[in-house]
Amino acid sequence: MNKDSEETPETIELPEPTAWPIMTAFGLLLLFAGLVTNLGVSLVGFLVSLAGAIGWCLDVFPHPRHERVSVLPAADGPSPIQTASHVVQHLGGGKIPNRARIPIEVHPYVAGIFGGLAGAVVMAVLACAYGAWKYDSIWYPINLLAAAGVPSLATASSAELLKYNMSGLLVGSIAHLSLSVTVGLLYSALLPMLPRKLEWLWGGIVVPLMWSGLIFASMRYINPALQAAVDWPWFIACQVAFGAVCGFVVFKSEKVETMQNWSLAEKLGVEAQHETEDKK
Repeated sequence: MNKDSEETPETIELPEPTAWPIMTAFGLLLLFAGLVTNLGVSLVGFLVSLAGAIGWCLDVFPHPRHERVSVLPAADGPSPIQTASHVVQHLGGGKIPNRARIPIEVHPYVAGIFGGLAGAVVMAVLACAYGAWKYDSIWYPINLLAAAGVPSLATASSAELLKYNMSGLLVGSIAHLSLSVTVGLLYSALLPMLPRKLEWLWGGIVVPLMWSGLIFASMRYINPALQAAVDWPWFIACQVAFGAVCGFVVFKSEKVETMQNWSLAEKLGVEAQHETEDKK
């Protein structure tokens, strides 16, 4: 600050604006750009940066240059910010984090397995009852299910599908149980994401109708002959019965916390010795 400068309530002393720093930076840019382009660019950059550095120093030494700026009266300044009188309620520090992923709780996987097995039994009983009523043979729906994995059954006639087939029984049973358990596990993870009052509707009706439509649309490309042999109304009824039983078993199970709320020690299964035990 200059000795002869005097501050008044109407003015304030601020550093004087200068373009020398920008000029110095531009000169340094040209100096380094010339290293990969042309020596002349570096020479111009050196001269520009040198002139900028000298001008910058003269603005600072021996005394920094300042200018007087008028201060606006309080009446001409911006109006003060009015704060709201409402009190912000902060989230408490509980066990559940503030940014937890939904769902926080899910049905246990064991319930999904039991639900899938229960639904598999109901579906198998209905399918065999349909075969005994319509074709006088419980092997028809079993062989029809196994036809997707057994090539001989995929091209078999209706008379051959009515007979007992060891390969068809094994492949059909494995496919039926594995798919049922897989769907049961999906139910245990997906049902908590749906509105609780409508879980029975989604799990028992909507979701089975969705995968039945997907199977119907894709079967014509996978195996057109097999699509013609399936009684689709009865097939959909069996799927809805499976979804209702599986969804009921999973829905009635008690939910458990997801691991996102666990500490690292709990996730790793690390057991720490209690403080009182350390002192013994």
